[in-house]
Amino acid sequence: MTNTRLPRNERRNQLLSVARRVLAQSGFHETSMNQIAEEAGVTKPVLYQHFASKRDLYQAVLSDVGERLGHAVFDAATAASSPREQVEAGFRGYLAFVEEDWDGFSVLFSGTSREDSEWAEIARSTEERLANQIAELIAVDGMATDHRQALAYGVVGLAEGMVRFWQTSETDLNGDDLLRDLTTLAYAGLRGLQP
Repeated sequence: MTNTRLPRNERRNQLLSVARRVLAQSGFHETSMNQIAEEAGVTKPVLYQHFASKRDLYQAVLSDVGERLGHAVFDAATAASSPREQVEAGFRGYLAFVEEDWDGFSVLFSGTSREDSEWAEIARSTEERLANQIAELIAVDGMATDHRQALAYGVVGLAEGMVRFWQTSETDLNGDDLLRDLTTLAYAGLRGLQP
């Protein structure tokens, strides 16, 4: 165990980081609070000072990952100036997030997070938040809000599916290839909707 005392927020973030890694490796059901405390170098009571239960910890991990992923994508996209640059920057932010925190991405979009209604709601709200943000950036004159929303969900699904393939398959695709393919596919499709 470590004797290093961290400020409360730093300790919480450290525990979330360790929990993401352990949960991604072992899954929710096979992971114990003892295991997470040991990996974090703290006592179990310290872990329980921050999270009431393993379920509470898992929920906090999902919420944290979803919030950070949303910021990574939207902040990158809104900083770009042209529609094509926004598409590319949004996907670049998404890929950078995944490369930096594959554990978080895999926990958020795993089957386990869909097993429970509260966890599924966190994953669903992350997808919804991403889609809402993307829908705001789809600027096609005269297009109905519902149509933009449906397209935005398509872009979210495209990113998740292609990234999952990229990370879990033996492929020669590198991050630059994937970024180019995602951008080209999404932008060409969205551009084709212009009147």
